[in-house]
Amino acid sequence: MSTNRLPPIPVIDGHNDFPWTARTARGYSVEGMEEDKLSLHTDIPALRNGGVAGQFWSVWVHSAIEGADSVQATLEQIDFVHRMAARYPETFRLASTADDVRRSMKDGLIASLIGVEGGGQINGSLAVLRSYARLGARYLTLTWTSSSSWADSATGDPVNNGLTGFGREVIAEMNRIGMLVDLAHTSVKTMHDALDVSTRPVINSHAGAYAVNPHPRNVPDDVIRRVAETGGVHMVTFVPSFMSAERSAWSIGGKEGPMPPVDVRAVADHVDHVRSVAGIDGVGLGGDFDGSDVMPEGLDTVAGYPNLFAELSRRGWHNDDLNKLASENILRVLESADEDYRSFLQTGSGAG
Repeated sequence: MSTNRLPPIPVIDGHNDFPWTARTARGYSVEGMEEDKLSLHTDIPALRNGGVAGQFWSVWVHSAIEGADSVQATLEQIDFVHRMAARYPETFRLASTADDVRRSMKDGLIASLIGVEGGGQINGSLAVLRSYARLGARYLTLTWTSSSSWADSATGDPVNNGLTGFGREVIAEMNRIGMLVDLAHTSVKTMHDALDVSTRPVINSHAGAYAVNPHPRNVPDDVIRRVAETGGVHMVTFVPSFMSAERSAWSIGGKEGPMPPVDVRAVADHVDHVRSVAGIDGVGLGGDFDGSDVMPEGLDTVAGYPNLFAELSRRGWHNDDLNKLASENILRVLESADEDYRSFLQTGSGAG
């Protein structure tokens, strides 16, 4: 598929799993990021070519790693993000607030934010949650692919009927300390429970629209609408099986026969739909690069964002709307929690 690229629009992406790739394939080495084809999808040249101005680096731990081991693995990945920024000060700068991001953008640096992908990684401890926040983590994804002891996953067995009482305590504490509640991977019941409890805007850091493709990881319109009503943002992922029903069926069916193609137009369909439900202020981007082996044609690496903007421009999106999609909406949501986050850092106090 041919694409006509626009000049890079600054992107603040909600989800990139490169820290896990660094763990499994590189022994957490920070060397060589200036090289092309460093990982599946992410390196410095590709980030620059894609116009990436800010990235929430996902610090994710496979659910097979449990308990204290999951906390250690999370801390190792947070350490990797810090070391990566220190190794390439001409490229990256650690960021935790919207002001930090804007300063980095002004200075031509890629703002490096942190999101923890999986509530199991707090090991049932609000103290661990607070410790992650002190180290710069600004969102927590409530589950990954399996349900935890306090929240049900979209793809795991429903064991809690949504959020438990402790799960509601987690949401309240996140609101208090300025961590964004991320509904990605959670069951619809968990999503609604979290929206009922949260007093702050919430996000979906990387998910599609269920109405476009009824994949369990995608989000129904009533939740997309509620997220927008909180002032939050639904960040569309690029994972092919989430974008395309044909690709999903092929994957579930054992990957027999030719792989159904998925390209940038499928992602644009989800972006268009989320905008139609949430409004232009309620949609963003969370690609999930390095979290899926293969990405859509035209979005093969983090260099591909201009191809998506070109497709949306052909569909009538104006530059102001593209800027909201690419960065302004998630910056607004982050900023809405910045005062709480700064207050927490200044006092360092726990709940109660």
